[in-house]
Amino acid sequence: MSNAFARNRPLWIAGALTVAVMVLVFIAGWLFGSGSEKKDEARREVAAQRAHVVAPDSALGRTDRRQIDALRRGIPIDQEAAPQPLWHVQNMDVKRERAYPMQPPTIPHAIDGYQVDRNSNRCMLCHARANAEKFQAPPVSVTHYMDRDDQFLATISSRRYFCNQCHVVQTDAPLLVGNTFQTIDAVLAAAEAGTATAEAAKGRP
Repeated sequence: MSNAFARNRPLWIAGALTVAVMVLVFIAGWLFGSGSEKKDEARREVAAQRAHVVAPDSALGRTDRRQIDALRRGIPIDQEAAPQPLWHVQNMDVKRERAYPMQPPTIPHAIDGYQVDRNSNRCMLCHARANAEKFQAPPVSVTHYMDRDDQFLATISSRRYFCNQCHVVQTDAPLLVGNTFQTIDAVLAAAEAGTATAEAAKGRP
């Protein structure tokens, strides 16, 4: 037994040193963690005390200050706004008009479970130009078949492949801000109606 220990003595010493180092690291980590927890608790107490102090120029509780972001719904900038509920997806296949120029069209149906990754694009099953007529779906814009040099491609451009980068589903969420935007069709229709009214007024005796 003594001969075996003598032969393996370097291994025993190395093992003992390893265990000792691990124990020291564990103790140091435990002591450091305990100190950090106490410091964090002290910081939280100080922050809680400061939260009750309102600066004279603060917008807290005041409605006479102009808000920076209209999407905050009138909540002062130094208050946390309550999150909006999860609105329901409108699965009616009724396309909405654009809300601003060049807006990517919204998706008028649910897309739960749609696979859009490097291996497959479920949207292109219906909206590819070769399948749009068959599925009675609007075809993808011709701009989606152009590369960065404005050269036309045979397939969808990799820059426009992931549809969810720009297009989102329609929900029943209320409007956060007012919008008076009119599409070009609405503007032209109003202009034609005004012209017809003016001509009719001129033709009266």
